[in-house]
Amino acid sequence: MKEGIQQAAQSVRRETARPTVSTILPDGTFVEMLHRPAERRTLFCVAAEGKLRYETSLVVDGERLVPYSAKNNLLTNQVVLLPSEPVEYGSVDELVAEIEAFIHRYVDVTPLFERIAACYVLLSWVYDAFNELPYLRLRGDPGSGKTRFLLTVGSLCYKPIFASGASSVSPLFRILDAFRGTLVIDEGDFRLSDERAEIIKILNNGNARGFPVLRTEMTSQREFNPTAYAVFGPKLIATRGFFQDRALESRCLTEEMDQARLREDIPINLSGNHKEEALILRNKLLLFRIRNHGRSRPTEDLVDRSIEPRLSQVFVPLLAIVEDPKTRADLRNLARSYNRDLIAERGTDVEAQVLEVIRDILASAQGNPSVKDIASWFADRHGDDYERAISPRWIGSIIRKRLRLKTQKSHGVFVVPISEQPKLSGLFEKYGVEPQAPAESESTSPGSAAG
Repeated sequence: MKEGIQQAAQSVRRETARPTVSTILPDGTFVEMLHRPAERRTLFCVAAEGKLRYETSLVVDGERLVPYSAKNNLLTNQVVLLPSEPVEYGSVDELVAEIEAFIHRYVDVTPLFERIAACYVLLSWVYDAFNELPYLRLRGDPGSGKTRFLLTVGSLCYKPIFASGASSVSPLFRILDAFRGTLVIDEGDFRLSDERAEIIKILNNGNARGFPVLRTEMTSQREFNPTAYAVFGPKLIATRGFFQDRALESRCLTEEMDQARLREDIPINLSGNHKEEALILRNKLLLFRIRNHGRSRPTEDLVDRSIEPRLSQVFVPLLAIVEDPKTRADLRNLARSYNRDLIAERGTDVEAQVLEVIRDILASAQGNPSVKDIASWFADRHGDDYERAISPRWIGSIIRKRLRLKTQKSHGVFVVPISEQPKLSGLFEKYGVEPQAPAESESTSPGSAAG
């Protein structure tokens, strides 16, 4: 009888076993999967109340959690890297210094980005305590060192998932959802338009919690079943050019890689020491995660109101994880530099040109600017720059749809009413348009200028 009960219990445990990489239990217990290739085994590190223990499985609410098999292809082919055991690291400053030294040993980037990368590694190990994240991005031509950076910094991040060279992006949704780690991806490896579109979905949805990617799966009964895949998490990206989506660009902390001669002390080829050193640091970072998860939180004093909210949003997690005053100051200056670049880039847009015309019409004291007058002034200034006709209909669509300004009919024509003045002030700032026209610029209509 007793043997039968034991067999039944074992059967239930087998049926409810769920492969798990990591989780935090309701009581705050950390469960992290370890991989020991030399022993050909995986197991759990369980951290509770300041104590560590190792388990081959855990029963939680009647469900048995088990680590992924050491024979799993993602582990045997080093697509995903895990720690092997938690190791003491000393102070956080000492750990950051070790990470920086490792990056400096194998990668040639600017000192500021070297420090940012080290801080980003720390952030990746506690990322699930935040709701928004920045991405770390390298931009440059082939041979500029982007791949070396991905391999070096990626090997230190939390559960890195190396997607470079993948033949298809479709498995990425499932891997990200299952492992909830750091995506390390060379966007240049995905050349087909449909693959690039899938990658952009992951990048657009992956920087904020609560925005999964929906994909239609087919059940065993051949019914279509929409499935949500969580793609939120840190990401290291290498690209050759800019993203067309400016919102995506603003989420990236970018280092421009050039073709300058490599530092003499950097090895041309990575040796086995690289992997061993990376494993030692991952082991120390695992203990950092256990001790520091949830300790660093975004606070109002970290928000820089002088820059755009989206940009401030992606810098706050890094500022929260950093304690060194100089590094914080460097990050704030970098954020303001990015903000200036965004404004300067917008200044060349058609929206900025329309705003300049509206500003000058207002300065000429001709009353509320009419869409017809705005189109006329715009055509006089910029007509040669566009291959299309500058019509009031087109200018009106820019005013209403892109600038989100309301127009109303007055004396038979559509005008931008005085009630939109407060909104105009914000748009002038956003697009880098001076509220007052420069003294030497024309503030009169095209017709009067000719006279």
